[in-house]
Amino acid sequence: MQAQGENVTQILVDGKPFFGTDVKAALQNLPAEIIQSIEVYDKLSDKAELSGFDDGERQKTINIVTKPNSRRGLFGKSSAGYGNDNRYLAGASVNAFNEHQRLTITGLTNNINAVDYSADPNSQGEVRPQNGIINTNRIGLNYTDTWGEKMEINASYLFNHRKNVGEASLFREYVLPDDDGQYYTESSTNSRRNMDHRFNMRFEYQIDSNNLILFRPDFSAESDKENSFFSGNTVADSGPMNQTQNSRQADNSDIDFNSRLYYSRRFAKQGRSLRLGLVTGNHRNDDDAYRQAENLFFDPAERTETINQQLVRMRKGFDWEASAAYTEPVGKRGMVELEYEVGNQNNDSDQLTYDTDEMGTRLRLDTALSNTFNSQYLRQEAEIGYQYKTEKLRAQVEAEFQLSRLANDQEFPAAFALQRTFRSILPSVRLGYKFTDSKNLDFDYDARTNAPGIGDLQAVIDNSNPLHLRTGNPDLDQSYSNRFSLRYRSYNPETERSFFAMVRSSVTSNRVVTHTTIAEEPIELAEGIVLERGSQLTRPVNLNGYWDLSSFFHYGLPVHFLPSNFNLHGGIRYSHSPGMINNQVNAVNTTRYSGGISLSSNISDRIDFNIWTRSAYNTVENSLRPTLNNNFFNQTTHINYNWILWQDLVYRLDLNHQFNTGLSEGYDNSILLVNMAIGKKFLRNERAEVSLNVYDLFGQNNNIRRDITETYIQDSQSNVLQRYFMLSLTYNIRYFARGTTQEDYEKMYN
Repeated sequence: MQAQGENVTQILVDGKPFFGTDVKAALQNLPAEIIQSIEVYDKLSDKAELSGFDDGERQKTINIVTKPNSRRGLFGKSSAGYGNDNRYLAGASVNAFNEHQRLTITGLTNNINAVDYSADPNSQGEVRPQNGIINTNRIGLNYTDTWGEKMEINASYLFNHRKNVGEASLFREYVLPDDDGQYYTESSTNSRRNMDHRFNMRFEYQIDSNNLILFRPDFSAESDKENSFFSGNTVADSGPMNQTQNSRQADNSDIDFNSRLYYSRRFAKQGRSLRLGLVTGNHRNDDDAYRQAENLFFDPAERTETINQQLVRMRKGFDWEASAAYTEPVGKRGMVELEYEVGNQNNDSDQLTYDTDEMGTRLRLDTALSNTFNSQYLRQEAEIGYQYKTEKLRAQVEAEFQLSRLANDQEFPAAFALQRTFRSILPSVRLGYKFTDSKNLDFDYDARTNAPGIGDLQAVIDNSNPLHLRTGNPDLDQSYSNRFSLRYRSYNPETERSFFAMVRSSVTSNRVVTHTTIAEEPIELAEGIVLERGSQLTRPVNLNGYWDLSSFFHYGLPVHFLPSNFNLHGGIRYSHSPGMINNQVNAVNTTRYSGGISLSSNISDRIDFNIWTRSAYNTVENSLRPTLNNNFFNQTTHINYNWILWQDLVYRLDLNHQFNTGLSEGYDNSILLVNMAIGKKFLRNERAEVSLNVYDLFGQNNNIRRDITETYIQDSQSNVLQRYFMLSLTYNIRYFARGTTQEDYEKMYN
């Protein structure tokens, strides 16, 4: 979900977190009739809110303000349905609100690709289709309360069990230094079972008017079981080069625990404060996979290769960061901040690959595909900042010195140690001007560094696709980025017109990019590992020259004669992204022109609709091979219409049209996805409804996408759920404490 051209990462209800960062779960649990208003803004980080100094870490946040008379009561929805091909859905969402104490319980089970809590068999919750056929079982809890006058708590728990059966195909055209064409096609099937638990909490203790403790722990545990098969082949203009048939059975587990603890003290002198912080993270990942492959290489001489292997990989890491910040007022409107941070990231990655027999019995350790590796990134930062604020102007300037050390140690197969030290100056400038209470302009500039991850640093060959090998690079440096943004917001409460515009850009040096070697003749990479002609090896490297520039605007106004709301938005994004192919730099210049309009209305209590369309025209230019320059266009149009007919009959239409042109042959498909339902409301206050639903009436649902990198242009498609019919029963829970007006009562039940 996006707002003002950016991804929404958090939902608040009356200023309190709701289901953590799970935006879908939050939005699907609140009926529209209890909402009084919606606020969209950039929420500052916890550190910035405590100290008053903006650190540039913002989250695009939606705050849903509920009606006062809906803050005490029980409301929600339950639904069950069954259809042809044994399609089913059962779900419920119940909210118990008592002012500050709020409890939400949700549950869902289905095999119609519904992954949120809408409990609606006629809505899959997304415009883009879900890959594969998905069976989902979910349970969610969210609890918010105020304990006495000093403590606030918010906690959420989500459990998810999912089975996905998927089929996919892709076509890839490589960008080569010469004019020889090289193409890769692949078809795959995949069966995956996934189970995960997620818990997060926010606990705030206001010791007194000057002292506060904030604690935010997060925990997740996930396990996967996967069975997959794919066949791929590479051809050149001169003929076939190689092919593979590859099967894989894998078990995977991930455990993550993170916590943020802050203490803040405000002194008697206004503007003087102290903030202490400790952030920790503990991570573990375990993989156990069996792989069988039959590979055939045609050139220069035909050769067959059989692979039977077991891969055991264990990654674990612990990171921490301690910080202290002190602010002191300077004059009547100024403030100085001094801050010091020190942190360390310690990661271990062990990969052991065994050759096995056809039954999976280990025969020997393959040292060319095995590696034990450790990486530590120690960082210290000292910062001084000055902030000046008036009623209309906010100006902030900061300078930070960062001293960091990246130490890489490999123990097997050959021991070595690499250590590099980086010294960086990280300035930032933030300006804000408020013309009126509803018009403001903000400018932000800052510089950031980013350390490479252990997956990019570990120099071990990954042969999960024997035609496309991958390895890491322990010589990687950290990257350095400069970021700029300019935002303008305006809202006229008298005319209800709103306008938002944004321009942003980033420039990155030492960016981690991919260097792809496509073998023109056999290359021995390690003992027993040969990169045959036409096969490729990818390796991360640092490269300068990346930059991007984007703009976005949104304009909204009411249309009184319907009545409805009209919105217009558009934007342009340009990126210059370099990569390497066979030791030559290929810069991909991508330009995207996008725009759209929408019209939404509640004409009456019996009719409402939402119509929108958005389009994007993309141009792609390659510096290394201009003959592969490409333009493509896609458009999505959506119509949602609800009409309560006579005698409480209900008609619903959900129409989605997707148009693509400029893609590869066989991928330029356009689809018309039509969902319809006819229902009958009954019981007191029309709380219940029985309906007949049809999903994908014309059986055209499809999932096609294009991906562009510095190395290739790829079109892919996957299987999706297509036409089914379902008979469903829905019951709306609505019970509010006394004080609800008759007008609100009628809106809730009609």
